[in-house]
Amino acid sequence: MIHPAILVGLSYLIGSIPAAYLAGKLTRGIDLREHGSGNLGATNVYRVLGPRIAIAVLVVDVLKGAVPVVAFPGLTDAPRPDLWAIAYAVAAIAGHVRSIFLLWRGGGKGVATAAGAFMALAPIPSLVALGVFIVVLLARGYVSLGSLSAATVLPALIGLREGVRSPLFVVSAVVTAFVFWTHRANIGRLRRGEEPRFGKKSPG
Repeated sequence: MIHPAILVGLSYLIGSIPAAYLAGKLTRGIDLREHGSGNLGATNVYRVLGPRIAIAVLVVDVLKGAVPVVAFPGLTDAPRPDLWAIAYAVAAIAGHVRSIFLLWRGGGKGVATAAGAFMALAPIPSLVALGVFIVVLLARGYVSLGSLSAATVLPALIGLREGVRSPLFVVSAVVTAFVFWTHRANIGRLRRGEEPRFGKKSPG
């Protein structure tokens, strides 16, 4: 059996795989950090490289969060596998936002990888949050607003289901705060009415 601390490190490395960066380099020979919004997320991939590549990047980013949570608990006999699963999720999200392969410069905002992780940790609340994201996106046209809305709903649902003292609720609340922090520029543009709608060019 593998020590769970090693699996946490491996989760970080999996999360660090820069799918959007690789997509830009492999398809057009460009660094996506220098194009569009400069963000290594599926939305910027969509705007710069098109929907087909964006879907592939989105799937990879979601799997980066889900695979460690699903697969790694069975590789160790350490006590409290539920807590270690949360640790794997956090490590994967951290890797996505600050990739070691990019020397910790640039990265995504963590939404897709967090979605994959929480889909594995708390499927029902995550599905509801996904529904909220889709409704807000279709109704308002802003990916950022949909992400923020889903991130707000998720810990509330986990708190109702698991209790506000559960480790999963605490971590989900921290992740939500982190998502709001990574979207602080988007929040400013939303307040000013300057945030581009989905499919349009973004300033950042």
